[in-house]
Amino acid sequence: MPITDLLERNAHEFCHETALVEINPEVKEIRRVTWKEYELIESSPTESYRREITWGVFDEKANRCANLLLSRGIKKGDKVAILMMNSLEWLPVYFGILKTGAIAVPLNFRYTAEEIKYCLELADVDALFFGPEFIGRVEDICDQIPRVKLRFFIGDGCPRFAENYVHLAANLSSYAPRILLSDDDDAAIYFSSGTTGFPKAILHAHRALMHAAKVEQAHHGQTHDDVFLCIPPLYHTGAKMHWFGSLISGSKGILLKGTDPKTIIETVSNEKCTIVWLLVPWVQDILDAIDDGRINLADYELSQWRLMHIGAQPVPPSLITRWRKVFPKHKYDTNYGLSESIGPGCVHLGLGNIDKVGAIGVPGYGWRVKIVDANGNAITDGRVGELAVKGPGVMKCYYNDPKATAEVLKNGWLLTGDMARQDEDGFIYLVDRKKDVIISGGENLYPVQIEDFLRANDAVKDAAVIGLPDKRLGEIAAAIIELKPGAKCTEEDVEKYCMALPRYKRPRRIIFADIPRNPTGKIEKPKLRHMYRADNLVAQQTNG
Repeated sequence: MPITDLLERNAHEFCHETALVEINPEVKEIRRVTWKEYELIESSPTESYRREITWGVFDEKANRCANLLLSRGIKKGDKVAILMMNSLEWLPVYFGILKTGAIAVPLNFRYTAEEIKYCLELADVDALFFGPEFIGRVEDICDQIPRVKLRFFIGDGCPRFAENYVHLAANLSSYAPRILLSDDDDAAIYFSSGTTGFPKAILHAHRALMHAAKVEQAHHGQTHDDVFLCIPPLYHTGAKMHWFGSLISGSKGILLKGTDPKTIIETVSNEKCTIVWLLVPWVQDILDAIDDGRINLADYELSQWRLMHIGAQPVPPSLITRWRKVFPKHKYDTNYGLSESIGPGCVHLGLGNIDKVGAIGVPGYGWRVKIVDANGNAITDGRVGELAVKGPGVMKCYYNDPKATAEVLKNGWLLTGDMARQDEDGFIYLVDRKKDVIISGGENLYPVQIEDFLRANDAVKDAAVIGLPDKRLGEIAAAIIELKPGAKCTEEDVEKYCMALPRYKRPRRIIFADIPRNPTGKIEKPKLRHMYRADNLVAQQTNG
C-alpha cells in the first residue's frame, strides 16, 4: 500500500482535525491562522507566527499539486524536486508529487547553486518547486538546467523565470487523480549528506516509505492523541520519516522553524507536544539554557511530554545522563538509520532499555542486522566490524551509479560504512565511521570513543577528533574542543583529563574552536581536516 493512502484515509476519518501546525518565531506578532483563513492568505504564506491546516485541506492541496503536474505533462516515473524551507506547503507538495506516480526529489536547503545543479542533473529532474530563499541560487543556474522546464515558485514576488504555484494550483481540481501505485514503484530520491564530496542519489520505492511509517509507529507507539514536534529539515529522511508515525496514527504534527532552546520549550508547552525528536547540539543547548537560568522550567507546561528521542549521529552517554536528571520521567530512545535505509530505526535502543544508554540498540521493527569483517563474514564475538542491515527499507540503488551501488549492496544487505560491535546481550554499539578510523603507529583509533570521553568533561560543550598526518606515526589524533560559554579550560587541563585514557588514545594535539555540524547534526569532519591538515604539516616542517 502506498503511503498516499494514509493521507487519504486521514482526510476521510479526521477531515476537520488539525494535521499540521507551522510555528515561525521570526514573525514577532502572534497571529493564529485557522485552516479556513489559510485559504484566504495563501498568496502570503509566511506572514504569520502560527498557521495550521486540517487533514482535509492537506489532502486537497496535495491533490491540486498532483493535478497541476499532470496537466503539465508530468507522468509516472518523472522526477520532481523540492527546494524549500520547512513550511505548511512542503508536505502537501511532496504528497502531490507522489500521487502523480512521479518521484519526489527533496534537496538540501544549504546546497550552493553548483550543488543544486549537480543534484538536478544527477537525478534527471524534470520539474522544480522552490521558495523565496532560493531565488538567487536558482537564477544562477537557470540557463544550465534545460531539462528542468517546469519551475514552480511558492512565496511572494515570483521571479520571471518561474511560475506562481499558488495561483496555478488554486484553479485545479481538489480530487485525487486516478493513478495506480504499487509498493514496487519508485517513490523518492534522497541525497547522501555529501560530507565526503558531492552527494549520491538514493532511490527508494513506495514500500520503503510505508515501512518507515510502520517502524516509527511500532517503536514509539504514536496514538491519535500524540503531538509530534518536528524541527529538523523535511528534505532529510530522518525528520520526515519520524513524522510518518503521526501520519499513520492521524495525529498532529508541529513544524518549528529555528532551533533556539527557549523557543523549543515554549512550543512544547504551548502546543502540548508529547513527542520531540532532537539532535545532540539542541539537547546541549537546552540543558545549558536551563543551567544558566535562561529557561525556567516552572514557567512551562511540560507534563504531557512523554518521549525524547535522538538520531542522526552518535549520542554521548553523558548527555543522556544529564538530560534524565532534568527530565526523569521522560521515555528515551536512540534511533540509528541512514538515508540508504530510509531514515529512522533500522536499529534503535528501545523505550525499555535505558540501562543500555551508549548502545544504538537492537534491530528495529522488520529489520535484520549483522556485523561483518573485511571479507564479509559475520562477527559474533564482540569484535569491531562493519554494520550491515537488511529489510524492506533498504534503497533500490544509487541512482545512475551502479558501481557505488555494487560496493554497498550485497545480496540484499546494505553495508553502512559504520564500524560497530555487539555485546553479549545483542546490543549494538557504534564505534565510528569506517572512513574516520585513525591509524596511528599501527593502532586503530575510533574517534567517537575519544569524543564521548571528552564530552563528559564539565567544561566541554562539544568535541570532534580527526586524524592529522604525522611523519613518524602516519596519523595522530587531534581533538577540536568547543567549550561551554564562560568555561575556563587550557590545553594542559585537557591533557591532564586525558590521562585516564590509554596512552595510544590520548589526543596528540588540542585545538579550541567551534565544531561545525551539518543540518542533521553530523560533525563536518572533512571541513575540519581541510582546515587543520595543512596547518599541521607546516608545523611539522617548521619543527623538523
